[in-house]
Amino acid sequence: MRYSITDIINDDTGKRRFASTILPVIPISDDDIYIKTTSIERLDKLAQTFYENPSLWWLIAACNGLGKGSLIVPRNTRLRIPPNQNIREYINILNSER
Repeated sequence: MRYSITDIINDDTGKRRFASTILPVIPISDDDIYIKTTSIERLDKLAQTFYENPSLWWLIAACNGLGKGSLIVPRNTRLRIPPNQNIREYINILNSER
């Protein structure tokens, strides 16, 4: 989903790559879930657990300032998980900012 709105560009060497995508600030909701990891976790596995879709890892990362080069979440990290019912709204925000 995230890459469906990201431009593909040619770099200086002529190779195709994805352009940078600025993710929206995801507002705090009364329906947010908060967890604290007790072991090392992966963002894609958390997305599978909470959204039944591992490709939505970026949503958890964006909310928590994670995922810059790694899907790994250290143990004892407090995470905010946006509610599943708001995912379409966040993706629409991304699309409208283009």
